[in-house]
Amino acid sequence: MKRNFGYVDRRTFLRGCGASIALPFLESVSRPSQLLAAAGRVKEPMRMVCVGLNYGLYPGGFFPKETGRNYELPKLLKPLAGIREDMTVFSHLDHPGIKGGHEAVHTFLSGIMADGSKAMPERNITMDQKAAEFSGVETRYGSMQIGIGGGGLSWTRNGVEIPPITRMQTMFDALFLETSESKRQRLSESYKLNSSILDVVHEDAAALKKRVSRNDLDKLDEYFTSIREVENRLVQSESWLRTPKPKVGYRLPVPMPDNFYEEVPVFYELMKLALQTDSTRVISCGIDGWNGDSGLPGVTQGYHFLTHHGHDAERLKQLSIIETFHTRAFAGFIENLKRTQSSDSSSLLDNTMVLMGSGMGNASSHSNRDLPLILAGGGFRHGEHKDYPKKGNRQTPACNLYVSMLQRFGLELDQFGTSTGTLEGLV
Repeated sequence: MKRNFGYVDRRTFLRGCGASIALPFLESVSRPSQLLAAAGRVKEPMRMVCVGLNYGLYPGGFFPKETGRNYELPKLLKPLAGIREDMTVFSHLDHPGIKGGHEAVHTFLSGIMADGSKAMPERNITMDQKAAEFSGVETRYGSMQIGIGGGGLSWTRNGVEIPPITRMQTMFDALFLETSESKRQRLSESYKLNSSILDVVHEDAAALKKRVSRNDLDKLDEYFTSIREVENRLVQSESWLRTPKPKVGYRLPVPMPDNFYEEVPVFYELMKLALQTDSTRVISCGIDGWNGDSGLPGVTQGYHFLTHHGHDAERLKQLSIIETFHTRAFAGFIENLKRTQSSDSSSLLDNTMVLMGSGMGNASSHSNRDLPLILAGGGFRHGEHKDYPKKGNRQTPACNLYVSMLQRFGLELDQFGTSTGTLEGLV
């Protein structure tokens, strides 16, 4: 598919973003055709999808007993049998020092509590947003956030939670519904006005910066970070305003799904299409509970209620139905990516790393230890269960996995969140 990428004047972009943006991100404002010509070949870009389950997965049904390649699939992983060579299961990874049960689940992709992140260089930025900063304006959407049944997973570098898309129609329209000419004109005028306002704000804030205390300087730095994020979004929106959206044969079901059981597969299909059409290269999808009937056969109780099972046999039975549904839907998504061909004849899965997991280790006891984590695709060597037991009093941070993923995405970094390096043994 031929794409008409908007071009952004480098001097204008640098003026707005400042010197703090890393070089790979600056390269993304150039015309992709120029970069590809310089490289002498077309290379399929890397993509990232993060799926987070708010209530985690029952540890007794998730973690294999054996390590290495010949592990037996536990009950919750049996739906993944067809993709076991395309995925890696991890044990004993979590975020050191994080506790608080449901209040700490938002640390899943950052490793940092929101209310304790002020002193961090990038607050509690999540891995997907770190990747989105790198991919920049090369796609219509720097990232897409989805929330099925509740909130999302993503936080910006200045500690702001990004509201997710919760309706299938909203996501479909964002990806494929063309904007009318009258609305394009209004948006273009709005972008220009907002850009002018930001220029004035920059000048005033720069002058103020010379006259404030050290504490106020910290507040101004946070303010400038927010301004830069707004500028980046304006640049992205303006550059793609006149670019036609991709055409696909897919249509939303009629009537629209009205329960959790039917909604989840549709969202997964839309996520695949978003990646396939290169509308975005970064997606986060938070899956929570449901309002009303779940639609899941055999489930009569609320999701949250069932996670507090107290080892009651009937509750565990119904919880297993829900969690098996999650792993089966995830397996279907991975198989779909594997069947889909990229522009360089590889599969879409080869060029998409997909993380599934949670910031909750054991919902029944409100524990944030030993997070259930699976990584599929992305060109990693898969097919194993990797266990990372404590070495002395130290446990391997889950953020070590995130460093390895971000490096595979293309970032030149050796630290993220609470990491101590890359994840040993992951290649």
